[in-house]
Amino acid sequence: MKQAIVDFITLGCSKNLVDTENLMTKFRQAGFVVTHDAAKPKGKIVVVNTCGFIGDAKEESIEVILQQAMRKQQKKIDKLFVMGCLSERYRSELQEEIPEVDAFYGKFDFDSILNDLQADANAPAVCGARFITTPSHYAYIKIAEGCNRACSYCAIPLITGKYKSRSIEDIEQEVKALVAQGVVEFQLIAQDLTYYGKDLYQKFALADLLTRLSDIPGVKWLRLHYAYPTQFPYDILPVIRERDNICKYLDIALQHSSDAMLKKMHRGITCAETEALLERIREEVPGICLRTTLMVGHPGETEADFEDLMAFVQRQKFERMGAFSYSDEENTYANLHYTDDVPSDVKQQRLDALMRLQQRISYQHNQTLVGTTQWVVIDRIEGEYYVGRTQFDSPDVDTECLVSLTEGDLTIGEFYQIELVKAEEFDFYGKIKEVSEK
Repeated sequence: MKQAIVDFITLGCSKNLVDTENLMTKFRQAGFVVTHDAAKPKGKIVVVNTCGFIGDAKEESIEVILQQAMRKQQKKIDKLFVMGCLSERYRSELQEEIPEVDAFYGKFDFDSILNDLQADANAPAVCGARFITTPSHYAYIKIAEGCNRACSYCAIPLITGKYKSRSIEDIEQEVKALVAQGVVEFQLIAQDLTYYGKDLYQKFALADLLTRLSDIPGVKWLRLHYAYPTQFPYDILPVIRERDNICKYLDIALQHSSDAMLKKMHRGITCAETEALLERIREEVPGICLRTTLMVGHPGETEADFEDLMAFVQRQKFERMGAFSYSDEENTYANLHYTDDVPSDVKQQRLDALMRLQQRISYQHNQTLVGTTQWVVIDRIEGEYYVGRTQFDSPDVDTECLVSLTEGDLTIGEFYQIELVKAEEFDFYGKIKEVSEK
């Protein structure tokens, strides 16, 4: 099996992507050639890392598994392995329904796949730092696994178990290794970023972690994803404000504004407390970009609840926002105790209305940045443009900055002073103000 090519396919969130990258690292150390391009398969072995968060994600995962099962029937591949969240929750059902799959594994059975291929899961590292599938200048760093919250709608704790922080030293070592590999931007991720350290150090330790990581030479940007509003660690705010290499950006999932909905969702916070939190964040970190995620159609959501949510979004004017419809997930509190009573067409109407509102808000916000000069990192070339991002924009989910190729010879992964000359809902257009090193 040595030098065999293994194609990896990742579905779902960036946390899943990190899991795939860690497994790819192990495979490479064991002597395999690894690829991560589902559109251009090259090998005879396929590993699918699935998502099981909500209905749409589960359907996508099953569709991809079936596509690969068909390829195996057609003898285009020899081995098909499935892992991840969907496999963790529905292993026995999947085994019965899709027998073409050679083996199903849970979310954390990395070594088992290698062992089943008769490879050494403990082979010494010979290829340096963690394998990354992102552009070489940025990477996702998962600082914890699991979740201790009890949100009514969420199946993640059922899949991943209790919160488990990585040590500051372990994360620090990983970041240093990636810096040596050329990575300059780091997206810190966890199911609940703000709970970090409570299990390991008996205190919230995200501020300590940020301080340590921002001190590492070569770290140009740190970005925070998936904060939780309840028990928010306010000590991170001065660190974000005072450290130049910590992006003025915070992804904090709020889900709703109606007190009735927040109570049904078991969020542990009221609308008034939420608004006080947001006000304090903006006061302590002037100019911060807030990204949030909201939900429509949770059981019991009335038209009045939804109008409350719309008014909340209008008041807060989040710089960045995503939203999704409630999905009734097996064995969650909502599934066991509530009736999924909001019709699917109503969910979609509410989702569409919410996103139309956010589109207008995003456009208005982006207009305020026209004429300013921002540091922009160049991610790729696409058509006639260099495509990059400001510190206020995370990869794949936020606004991008387009700079004409005629502006000059720019380098992927480098930072440039760019004047924003035009803005649309989800794009900036810029021109080089100054060619200098960040």
